[in-house]
Amino acid sequence: MPSAPVILSGTPGSFARDVFHERHPKLVQQVLDALPYGPSERAAIEELLAESIDGVLQPLSTSAHDHQQWLAWGEGLFGRPWGEAPFLWAESYFYRRLLEATGYFRPGPWQGIDPFAPFKEAELAGPAVDAELVALGDLPSDFTDKRAAALLSSALWGNRADLSFQITAEAGGSIVSDLVADDSESLWAELERAQGGRVCIIADNAGRELLPDLVLVDHLLASGLAAQVVVYVKPQPYYVSDATMADVLATVQRLRTAATAAAATMADVLATVQRLRTAATAAAATIGERLWRAMNSGALVVRTHSFFCAPLPFHDMPADLRSEFVGAAMTILKGDLNYRRLVGDQLWPPTTAFTEVASHFPSAVTALRTLKSDVIVGVDAAVVAQLDSAGTPWRTNGRHAVIQVDLRP
Repeated sequence: MPSAPVILSGTPGSFARDVFHERHPKLVQQVLDALPYGPSERAAIEELLAESIDGVLQPLSTSAHDHQQWLAWGEGLFGRPWGEAPFLWAESYFYRRLLEATGYFRPGPWQGIDPFAPFKEAELAGPAVDAELVALGDLPSDFTDKRAAALLSSALWGNRADLSFQITAEAGGSIVSDLVADDSESLWAELERAQGGRVCIIADNAGRELLPDLVLVDHLLASGLAAQVVVYVKPQPYYVSDATMADVLATVQRLRTAATAAAATMADVLATVQRLRTAATAAAATIGERLWRAMNSGALVVRTHSFFCAPLPFHDMPADLRSEFVGAAMTILKGDLNYRRLVGDQLWPPTTAFTEVASHFPSAVTALRTLKSDVIVGVDAAVVAQLDSAGTPWRTNGRHAVIQVDLRP
């Protein structure tokens, strides 16, 4: 496997350093504002923030259930400044320590309370999701190539504020130009070739990103492209908004109740407008009901594994989890963090072939990723030159995306 420098957390002027020195302080304040943590929890959260900016890495307390595991993962790092640790490791450890500070794992009133739940719940209940549910009614009702392309695009772009099912269905020019690598034809061709197999999806964020992921799952099952879809989620809150089982259930329920919610909120609107809106959101409710039944029957399975919160690349996946992907027709990895874990959180030349760094995965794999960090491979040299010449932080500003596929012989 080729090699490249590992991204460190504290390199001056780097995106990784900005995450710790600019983004995390804002995040910590949002967490403190969102839930009424007591003095001991608040002090622990603030101490973690100060340590992560100017201090040295401290191990978990010996009472933590995974104390020994993190000692092994962090061998040689504890006692050193946070900025000297690999970015992937340090960022993962920050979120593990944040859960420790909030009392998530300790017996007591805060045990099991997701510190990011207020953010997830507000997004899922918000007007942007209302608009997404209505827009589902504008998509072709049959399983056409146009519908498939719209659903894939929506799953790719996730929570970009200027996109929706409706806009992606229209194949807007900005979406096409912002896609810097597009192997979508290979993805659909492989799914057609292996029709009726098992498709795995490693989810990323909850809320407005998980919604189109589950709608895509419904399409794969209802169209017959997959006989079973296995969705992998995090076993605990992670990276602010990463999806857990609770988020899957909340999203399916949001879809199921879309028509009812629309009718209630439109009670004071003219009857004709109300019927139009209810008819549109009925499409979402139909999808929600199909997903519910798919979970009942085992056609849709949700799984998790402790490794999904490990500070390691997928190359180091344990054997028991690796075996779950063997034989899958395709594994779709969603989002930026899964991309970093797939190809390695390293400063690759962007023209490095995706297949060179993804071939270790135990099944054919597709990355659906909006660019939000420095790691990028598989981009044509001419495209890289054009993006670099624009003078914008195209690797990290969330305006560009890739659909990259690595097939198995």
